[in-house]
Amino acid sequence: MARRRKGRDINGIVLLDKPLGGSSNQLLQKVRWLYKAVKAGHTGALDPLASGMLPLCLGEATKFSQFLLDAEKTYEVTAQLGVRTTTSDADGEVVEEKPVDVTDAQVNEACLAFLGKSKQIPSMFSALKHQGKPLYFYARQGIEIEREPRDIEVFELDVLRIELPYVDMRIKCSKGTYIRSIVDDLGQNLGCGAYVTRLHRTEVADYPTNKMVSLDTLISTQESLDEGNFAALDAFLIPMDTAVSRLPRVTVNDEERSRFDHGQSVRGVCEAELIAGVSYRVYHQQADDLLFLGVGEGVKDPRDQGQPKNEIFVNPKRRVVYPS
Repeated sequence: MARRRKGRDINGIVLLDKPLGGSSNQLLQKVRWLYKAVKAGHTGALDPLASGMLPLCLGEATKFSQFLLDAEKTYEVTAQLGVRTTTSDADGEVVEEKPVDVTDAQVNEACLAFLGKSKQIPSMFSALKHQGKPLYFYARQGIEIEREPRDIEVFELDVLRIELPYVDMRIKCSKGTYIRSIVDDLGQNLGCGAYVTRLHRTEVADYPTNKMVSLDTLISTQESLDEGNFAALDAFLIPMDTAVSRLPRVTVNDEERSRFDHGQSVRGVCEAELIAGVSYRVYHQQADDLLFLGVGEGVKDPRDQGQPKNEIFVNPKRRVVYPS
């Protein structure tokens, strides 16, 4: 019989305002310890030299972290032209320096050229895995690994400031986009080189920037808690279903809730007409409240009795297990 892991059965998401330095996993373990959570996971690492929004999932919320990992991200970045480094950021060694002989108009045009879909070769100093180890593990040993180009998309790019050799940009992009690679490519396109001097993530999916909380605030709050009373710390948690807020909602009754809890397909009332293969967030109506049950996938109803179009059939995929 497996031993139950010690800790609190606490479910929710912390929007950590990651400071400079330290790995995302180190910060995750620190926050997990502060909350005394049984389990925790992050939704995509930020480099030690990057700061900003790092959603951390506690408890059952870890089951839905992939939806945030797949979501678009928004960054504010400062590029310095005229210098190229081994890592495309301030952590690397300078490999090339050139005069910055470009106009503001040329810089603006070169930046906006990154809008839209393109192929990008991941940096050797990324956390992308090769044979179980991140690429930067090999890069630090001088080993070059062949990387396949990846499909990325830049949805928005605003040039906020040009004070050469510095350029500030705000970039909203798809998952898997490496901002350092964009900046390095920008420098190459301008013929002078460039590297990242500041990188700050402001948004993940629809999460508001003003809901971020610093590690120092979490620590000071935890230190002021009465023994066994985590209310003040838990107040920083965001409901775990916010990770799937973009999915259409299905509501089920008592009987169907029992079926869903046991991994069986359920019929529920939906906000929209069924689309087979689409993911849905599933709730149980409890008086005036809705209890989040998890995520299911739309399928054709094997119990089809010609039900209304807003009644759909869903197969459970990720179920929330609440303490009994």
